[in-house]
Amino acid sequence: MGSLLELYRIPQVTYGLFDPFLSDPVQFPSVYQMAPRDTSLPLAMVRLMVHFKWTWVGLVASDDPRSEKFLRDLQEEMVRNDVCVAFIHKVFTGLTEDNQYLFYFLNELFFSTARVIVIYGNTDSLLTLRFREVPHALVYRMWITSSHWDIAKKPSYVYFDHFHGALIFADQTSKIPGFKHFLKTIHPAKDPENIFLQDFWNSAFGCTSKVGKGDGAVCSPNASLDTLRLSYLDITMSDQSYTVYSAVYAVAWALHEMFLVRSEMKSNSNGNNSGAYPWKLHSFLKNIQFNNSAGNLVVLAEKKNSVANYDILNYVTFGNDTEVLVKVGEFVSEAPAGQQFIIQQKAIVWPRTWGEPLPSRCSKVCSPGFHIKAQEGKPVCCFDCAPCPQGQISNQTDRDQCMKCPEDQYPNRERIQCLPKRVTFLAYEETLGMALASIAASFSLLTALVLWVIVNQKDTPIVKANNRDLSYILLLSLSLCFLCSLFFIGRPTAINCLLRQTTFGVLFTVAISSILAKTITVVLAFRATRPGSRSRRWVGSRGPISLVVFCTFIQVMLCAIWLLLSPPFPDADTHSDPEHIILECNEGSLIAFYSVLGYIALLALGSFTVAFLARNLPDTFNEAKFITFSMLVFCSVWISFLPTYQSTKGKMMVAVEVFSILSSSAGLLGCIFIPKCYIILLQPQKNTKKF
Repeated sequence: MGSLLELYRIPQVTYGLFDPFLSDPVQFPSVYQMAPRDTSLPLAMVRLMVHFKWTWVGLVASDDPRSEKFLRDLQEEMVRNDVCVAFIHKVFTGLTEDNQYLFYFLNELFFSTARVIVIYGNTDSLLTLRFREVPHALVYRMWITSSHWDIAKKPSYVYFDHFHGALIFADQTSKIPGFKHFLKTIHPAKDPENIFLQDFWNSAFGCTSKVGKGDGAVCSPNASLDTLRLSYLDITMSDQSYTVYSAVYAVAWALHEMFLVRSEMKSNSNGNNSGAYPWKLHSFLKNIQFNNSAGNLVVLAEKKNSVANYDILNYVTFGNDTEVLVKVGEFVSEAPAGQQFIIQQKAIVWPRTWGEPLPSRCSKVCSPGFHIKAQEGKPVCCFDCAPCPQGQISNQTDRDQCMKCPEDQYPNRERIQCLPKRVTFLAYEETLGMALASIAASFSLLTALVLWVIVNQKDTPIVKANNRDLSYILLLSLSLCFLCSLFFIGRPTAINCLLRQTTFGVLFTVAISSILAKTITVVLAFRATRPGSRSRRWVGSRGPISLVVFCTFIQVMLCAIWLLLSPPFPDADTHSDPEHIILECNEGSLIAFYSVLGYIALLALGSFTVAFLARNLPDTFNEAKFITFSMLVFCSVWISFLPTYQSTKGKMMVAVEVFSILSSSAGLLGCIFIPKCYIILLQPQKNTKKF
């Protein structure tokens, strides 16, 4: 129709929803749109969704270019605010009467988990969807729509409260003075030539204006339009009626201006009439600017067309077939940030089964202690809830990521808050520390007792055999080895950390080198019995002691280099135990630490090899057999120590090393000196040179 009217440049003033396609000045130069731009409607609707945390929303729209553009704009705004589309259903004009098509729509609606649905489009396309008999299980949703699809208008024979509780965005209007009075006073009897009013009156009141005609009763002369229910007439002027009202006045103002100019031209041209052609009205419509009776500025110029502001209306139905629209909020696009959207939540009447604002989500809320884990191939609103990883928490719902606790804190069992870690170390006060310290002191005392026995029997053959000076050195070093384990127990300090490994390394080197010297003495003793053997000069006490001093010197040099280049220091381990801060000694240089252990292992391996080769030498009391067994115990302990030490953390690592020191020292003490003490104390008759 517009193309046909355009041939004659006839002005066309539209009162419907603002259509961006009609604003094309090339294709529709003669079209003037009264409605404000609705570009802010998608933003207003999404603000409502965000306010009530509706993130899973279905969309229903008619199949026309204007609705297509609205859907695009709405989806873009939803994406920016992390709101997802549950489904999109387009209503095609002409197909709404198709039962199969309607069943498809209702089936999609039934199986959708979205509780909130936005519906938008022209009334003609959506009429059938409104007035079909819809199962009640489908209808208790929250519907969001605009006033241009007027859900309150319906035939009088249909009671349809499926949209009870819906929220409607209506263009803000002002009260027109005299409108309510007009509704109260207008009557067909006062204007008998108004055929439309007569027909509407008969339909609305279910009556007839003449006796004997029609099925209803005769219309009451006292009937008034302001008594009609909302489905027939809204006594407060709707936004569409307001636009019609402004459109009529705009044309009236333009005609008035044109007639003024025409009268001036007529007077100036001495009565010549130039004619009032429709195309001449364009220049006046483009420049029209006036205040209507409500006090609002009316402008038809395209560039000056304002952006719409919206009242948010709540559609409420009652059991007595009455209904009402209640204003519960507004959206003012030009308002400062944070003041654009206003909603009175307590004033809203919700759908029948709601009672309160319910969430509309694709997935359940991820409670504190969990984080969102996206589902592959699904919208961002559809996700799984995964527990926070070790050492992390989330103290809010629907967190994308969990937060790490500070190093001195750890998550509680629910992983919703961080608790301060307790400081711990291998202390004397705890059971393990007390037990290890007691064992160390007991074995050190036992070693001292053995030393006293050996010294007391220093002139007996069994003590003099195999170099009693080496026995003294070995027993003294073993006693100190037991005591050096005490450096590993208690709160780590700088002195403790410097002394614990170096003291342990040097004392064990003395002990192992003493055993090595003893083993070599056994071998040399049997070789010295051969005539002309040169081994006699090494059998005395000076040679073995020199070997002990030399081996110990090498270990002392290794420890000195370690202390100079990268000494051990007190440290705090915040990672091994999630609930404790473990105070420990950092070895400084692991290479130096394992070099010290490796050197001891090398001496032990040498002692074991020599003792093993000398185990079958003839003699009643061959100490090589006991040394072989002691080295076997020693090596077994420290070979098992390495993997155990690497697999434990915190204070248990310290306990493993202390246990290894005590058990290996006890093995040396028992295997070498128990046979001697047994003969000295229990079998003194065997303690003779002949035996």
